[in-house]
Amino acid sequence: MSDPADTVPAMAKSSPGVLFQCSECGWQTTKWAGRCGECQTWGSIAERAAHAAAGRSGRALLHGLPSVRPGSAAVPICDVDAASAAARPTGMDELDRVLGGGLVPGTVALLAGEPGVGKSTLLLEAGALAAERSVVLYVTGEESAAQVRQRADRIGAITENLFLAAETDLAALLAHVDAVDPALLIVDSVQAISAAGIDGTPGGVTQVREITAALVSLAKQRTLTTLLVGHVTKDGSIAGPRSLEHLVDVVLHFEGDSRGRLRMIRALKNRFGPTDEVGCFELGEIGLVGLPDPSGLFLSRPHQPVAGTCVTVTLEGRRPLVAEVQTLVYPVNGNEPSRRTTSGLDSARVGMAVAVLQQRAGLHLGRCDIYAATVGGVRLTEPATDLAISLALAGARKNASLPSDVVAFGEVGLAGEIRSVAGIGRRLAEAGRMGFRRAIVPVGADAIATDCPMQVSQVADVVSAIRTGFGLEPDQRRG
Repeated sequence: MSDPADTVPAMAKSSPGVLFQCSECGWQTTKWAGRCGECQTWGSIAERAAHAAAGRSGRALLHGLPSVRPGSAAVPICDVDAASAAARPTGMDELDRVLGGGLVPGTVALLAGEPGVGKSTLLLEAGALAAERSVVLYVTGEESAAQVRQRADRIGAITENLFLAAETDLAALLAHVDAVDPALLIVDSVQAISAAGIDGTPGGVTQVREITAALVSLAKQRTLTTLLVGHVTKDGSIAGPRSLEHLVDVVLHFEGDSRGRLRMIRALKNRFGPTDEVGCFELGEIGLVGLPDPSGLFLSRPHQPVAGTCVTVTLEGRRPLVAEVQTLVYPVNGNEPSRRTTSGLDSARVGMAVAVLQQRAGLHLGRCDIYAATVGGVRLTEPATDLAISLALAGARKNASLPSDVVAFGEVGLAGEIRSVAGIGRRLAEAGRMGFRRAIVPVGADAIATDCPMQVSQVADVVSAIRTGFGLEPDQRRG
């Protein structure tokens, strides 16, 4: 018979000087667990030796430190030269918009995104543009040099000052940096680089953390601007330990539907600029092309108004985008279960809009299949799109169409009220620029300019919004 000490409960006991660490996110605990307490992954907890100084008190550690002479004397803040920290443009306007003007020398930026979204293409184009002014080193750990060269030929990223190396070893990467002495270093990807003197497997938590720390130290010592490509997990978060995002200066997320052409880049963290901007690109055969005015991509522009559609204005960062919401409501026959299918919209917000319309506006949507989608592959998650979703669903259920020159935006509450949203003036200005002449907005919106060329209707609840929207042109009602 087995000893109880050999069973799973005994595994929770740990000896002094031993820690258990999650291989997925780096979470640590003093007792073994079958499931990570941070990322909730099963079977990822493994034993590792604790640091020798972990048990020392802060006072003992402080007295044990050797005396070190500072590298430079402290100076008054007014005497510090800020010119060296000025951002330098990358040559890609949409990327510079997100970065706040460009890259600051010595910055370490992490670019993450789904596989195949275009991360390598983006950095290769940025590297080629930067190579027109200085030396750039592109280190690829996931492809061969010939494969990167083929992509560079296709997108026209061939420049003499763009150096290419296919390496997966950190020591070899550092040797290339010493030999080339670049002003910009691109590493694709940080999970593909390994080091012989670091515990763990290549791409593991320990390897990624220590390699990133080494590259950050290199960037600060040499004032070397560094761009790192990072993988993402199934839920879209950056793979590796959470400390990885704290080590770098800038965290960028590149997103888009792999079946579509639209790509968006956002700054999740930026020590030198804003984090509320978004850059738009179109991915084609010749690479990525910046879209300074992407609103037209998200509209279908039919010749005649169509029931179940509504145009809204969403704010992506500080940029207003005009986008179209399309819905289809189809009654279910018999005892068949109804469906709720969304594309580009938050399914939870669509479900909430359905419940509010049924309970507050008296629309019978319970026994209907409901399909809701956006145009052009754009993803709308802002609460300001609630009103457009509600009007589109109401139009689809009543088989009625809104006038083609109407936009609507506002947050819908569970009581059916329409709440105000931020940036009303910018939204109306963008809608007017795109040719829309009427708008349905929340009541009490005080940000409407007196010289606004649009006819603005303020509504207090979803019932008033439906009455106002479909009552503007009664001859547009069908059925």
